[in-house]
Order: sequence, then structure tokens, then C-alpha cells
Amino acid sequence: MLIRVSHPDDPRPGEIGSRESYERLRGRRALLGAAVGAAIAPLAASTASAFAATPTSAAPTGAAGAGDDPVSKLAAKPSPLSTMERPTSLEDVTGYNNFYEFGTDKSDPKRYAHSLRVRPWTVAIEGEVAKPGRFDVDDLRRIATLEERIYRLRCVEGWSMVIPWIGYSFSELMKRVQPTGAAKFVEFVTLADPRQMPGVRSSVLAWPYTEGLRIDEAAHPLTLLTFGLYDEVLPPQNGAPMRVVVPWKYGFKSAKSLVAIRFVERQPLTSWHRAAPQEYGFYANVNPEVDHPRWSQATERRIGEGGLFARRHPTRMFNGYGEQVASLYAGMDLRKEY
Repeated sequence: MLIRVSHPDDPRPGEIGSRESYERLRGRRALLGAAVGAAIAPLAASTASAFAATPTSAAPTGAAGAGDDPVSKLAAKPSPLSTMERPTSLEDVTGYNNFYEFGTDKSDPKRYAHSLRVRPWTVAIEGEVAKPGRFDVDDLRRIATLEERIYRLRCVEGWSMVIPWIGYSFSELMKRVQPTGAAKFVEFVTLADPRQMPGVRSSVLAWPYTEGLRIDEAAHPLTLLTFGLYDEVLPPQNGAPMRVVVPWKYGFKSAKSLVAIRFVERQPLTSWHRAAPQEYGFYANVNPEVDHPRWSQATERRIGEGGLFARRHPTRMFNGYGEQVASLYAGMDLRKEY
């Protein structure tokens, strides 16, 4: 099966790169490919090793900054799942964000997320699984080989980016916790701590922020359990220390700073669907034919390409990943089940 996604508008390989260090990284890919096995062999630890201990500490609290993560750089092998489009600059990726727990302005996450304490951090795996428990984020990061996945990101607001994430397919975690036959959906629950997150004191959403996927969507190879971007660990404003990324859906589906992953029988009530069901459906697949009630979704503005008056790009169905994911929705009316 052909996995690499290309498009006539894609730049030539020699044009790719938006950051000097990242260009050097891509230039060394051949060398990395040979060396990565030895460099990240510990990441392939067995289930018994990775999940040997079940920490008892609660979700993180306090006011320490992101510097308490003992790891800063992440070794990751290149992935054939990557797009060949030009990555958005690191400055834009880390400085233009929606993360309402830190405020509703695009600059608020970078301004305030330094208060997020990312260690200690545990994630509860709950519900319809054979191996539930509370696991340390570093153990979760080690259970599979990390990959660099350069994905398009399309926001429901009509803007987009291209981001080199680092993680592994969520299905790797599923293999280890073993969902039962009763698990039909996966619910993602994020941290909501007003001591660290000033936006949680507002009533803009019901907290904690929750999102969800159908079990087959979660198991799809493109669904990424994510620990970094570019060659570094996730910054706090991008969802440290662990988030999910679902590239064919609008960005709000990709929940940040996870503290619980629940395998459930019934479709979970997600935060934006609860807040405005007439505007935000459960599936939230990128679809240029289904407008938001307050704006068109036919085009998108690529961040870093000249501001509000830059050329707009046509929005692609499933954000350009239709060849890989359209079969998940066979028989559905995507204008109604949006």
C-alpha cells in the first residue's frame, strides 16, 4: 500500500526545510537511518519492562516549568507516512496555538504554559482493557520506536501548518493494554489544573477538555501518540508531555497534555460537541464541502505564508489523507455525520 502522501503543490525535496537545525537533521537522514537502531534500542523495551511498575502518584500539580523533563532531544527514525510539504517554522509552531487551558488568544499558550509541570506525570489507562493501570509517561514513551511524522495540521478556524511530530502509532499502545471486544471508542482526557493553567478558571469550556475517536480510527496507523516535534520533546504550549495527533481531522480532535485514556463502549461526549453541537460534530473530519456555520471551509490559510492576506490554499478532503482513511467512513453521509 502506498503511504507517502504527495500533491502537485508539494515543494521539490531540495526546497524542504524551514529551520537550520532541522535542515541539517534531514540532511543526515541516511546516517540516522543506519544509526537509529542502536541509538534508540532501549525504546523497544518489552511490555513487561516498560510497564513493570504502576506509579501511584496523581496527575501533576505545582508550578515548576517544563525544564523538569529529563529529556530534551528525541532520536526518531524517518517515516514513510510523512508528507513532503515544507514544514512550518518552529517559531510559528510553538508561538501560534489553540490551548484554551492557558487562554483563548493564540499567543497565550506560549506566554503562560511555562507554568506547566511535566514531571512527575502519569497517565491512567482505563475502561474496557485487559491491562488497565496508571503509567509513567517515560515508560509510555519507551514502548515503541519513535518516528518523525511530518503531518499537515488543519484547524477548524481555517488555518493550517505542517509539523514534524515525533511519536509512534497509537495502535502500539493498544497492543499492550489489549482493548476488549466491548471497547468501541477511545476517550482522551486532558489535564485541568487551575494552579498551572489560568484558562481553566474561565467558563469558555467545561473542564477537563475531552476528545474521542472510534476504536478503528484510534487503531489507524496515522493516529500518532506524540511526545515531540522537530527533534525535541513537546513544548508545554504544544501539549507536553504527551498528546495525540489525528492528521485527517480538525486540530481540536488532537487532545493535548493527556492524563487519562479510556476505552469505552459508548461514544464519549467531547468538549466542543458539548459546548456547541450545532458547530462541532464528533467526527470533525476535514471536509471542504461542509462549512462551519460561521465561515467557509473550502480554503485554508497556511501560517507563515504572509499573514491574513496571503494566498489561500484549497482545503483537501480528509486534509489530503483520504487515500489512507476514506475506507473508515464507507457508507456514511459525511455531510450529516460531520
